[in-house]
Amino acid sequence: MGLDDKISNKGEELKGSAKEHVGKAADDPELEAEGHTDQAKGSLKQAGEKIKDVFKG
Repeated sequence: MGLDDKISNKGEELKGSAKEHVGKAADDPELEAEGHTDQAKGSLKQAGEKIKDVFKG
């Protein structure tokens, strides 16, 4: 289950990056902000997975 979560989180981060770039290119600040938020969510979830891995040993 851990690997699936890591892959999902990385996917969310990449999706956010794409949204941010499209928002910049289209001069759409809402889409750009949404992409930035998605990236932050993915990064936080990945950090949580890393912390879990540390405590698993």
